Amino acid sequence: MQHYDLFINGQNVPPSQGRTFPTYNPYTGDAWAEIPDACEQDVALAVTAAQQAFDTTWRATPGIKRAQLMLRLAELIEQNADRISRIETTDNGKIVRETRPQMIWVGRQLRYYAGYADKLYGQQIPLDQPDTLDYLSLEPYGVVALITAWNSPLALLANKLAPAFAAGNCVVVKPSEHASASTLEFAQLVHAAGFPDGVFNVVTGGADTGRALVNHPDVSLISFTGSPGVGAEIASLAGRRLTPVKLELGGKSPNIIFDDADLKKAVVGALAGIFGATGQTCVAGSRLLVQRNVLEQVLTPLIERARGINMGNPLDTGTEMGTVANKPQFDRILATIEAATQAGAQLMTGGKRAQGSGLESGYFIEPTIFANVAPDSHLAQEEIFGPVLAVIPFDTEDEAIRIANGTRYGLAAGLWTRDLGRALRVSRAMQAGSVWVNTYRAIAAQVPFGGFKQSGIGRERGEAGLREYLTTRNVMIDFSEEVRDPFAIRT
Repeated sequence: MQHYDLFINGQNVPPSQGRTFPTYNPYTGDAWAEIPDACEQDVALAVTAAQQAFDTTWRATPGIKRAQLMLRLAELIEQNADRISRIETTDNGKIVRETRPQMIWVGRQLRYYAGYADKLYGQQIPLDQPDTLDYLSLEPYGVVALITAWNSPLALLANKLAPAFAAGNCVVVKPSEHASASTLEFAQLVHAAGFPDGVFNVVTGGADTGRALVNHPDVSLISFTGSPGVGAEIASLAGRRLTPVKLELGGKSPNIIFDDADLKKAVVGALAGIFGATGQTCVAGSRLLVQRNVLEQVLTPLIERARGINMGNPLDTGTEMGTVANKPQFDRILATIEAATQAGAQLMTGGKRAQGSGLESGYFIEPTIFANVAPDSHLAQEEIFGPVLAVIPFDTEDEAIRIANGTRYGLAAGLWTRDLGRALRVSRAMQAGSVWVNTYRAIAAQVPFGGFKQSGIGRERGEAGLREYLTTRNVMIDFSEEVRDPFAIRT
């Protein structure tokens, strides 16, 4: 068993009440690490350390120095990419073919935002009255709570941490209790990079730990990635203190194939959109909308390739699809599949726990495809967060747009067409924060990411992501020699 401690004020700290919980390898089903269960006292200790670091050190650290530390941290995560990707894969079952590139992505995010750290320009504002200077400065919030999900712990953390550091904030991180190990390992790299004590802190635990962090009066901003239900609860708690929140929540993203598309390319994109990461990604293309006159041309190769997806040890580079990350999620996905089947959905392939050599002990679910799914059905409306695809036929462009926009979510959308006019029309009509044309699940550090409707509040990545971690201060200076009438109306 690997033993971990909390990371507070630059040190590994045991939980004050001595509580821990096991984390399980979803491939073997075995407990492999012991994670500290932080109580309210531990959370307060972390927030106090962050506040003291901000007040005494970090807020006065020049941007160029913050950038240098971020670049050093990028080097360290890149140097340790193999080791930490294997730890993350062991913890959440995502194939190492995905987790290792995600470690490189962490470095890319740090490098991108390091370039902003010494370029946080303010603005002089011309006023109507003479002999008055007015300017805006960009300011960090102070202590920021970063709460991440279990599907991609460090990649999701990088989306938040890199701009938070560049803006000059100190952070307290609360990873998911289902996948905390890679974040605790990352904390050691932050320390090795030379960041001042208290700038980066990690508290682990479940809902009580998260609630203590959200409710702490010294937390000035909360950034959360996870389910809409938990996001709504966090927003409600934060609203009582008027603490701003940034929420990256769920999706039920449409992936639309028109009859003029390159169908071979579109089928590959559809497969990657839902079965990549075992469907455990907020942008999963879980609704595949296919124009009716090419439905069979899409469905036949899609089913054939889905049946041939190689499942196995997530640490094996030949594995194409790993496990579901934890047993509660595994049980929820199977229950959803069963309910959809009982409701009359047309199951084309998959639909049960995967069988075969090496799969018996793991949380493997067969790549599952339902055809001719009703757009208003539970299967087409609710996020499953697993390898389950709902195929929905349509006839016209207008019908595709109506179906695509017909959920409470609005995170991402994809469309496949050779018609430039159609690409522009449909992209404009999508109620989604990200729209991909002839590709899917493509990312870039420079590009903002976030949702419409119940998929979230705010943006991550790109310059827009940096602005989320900055607020403004206005300074007005009267440099006239006039003694003004204190009762005169100032215009």
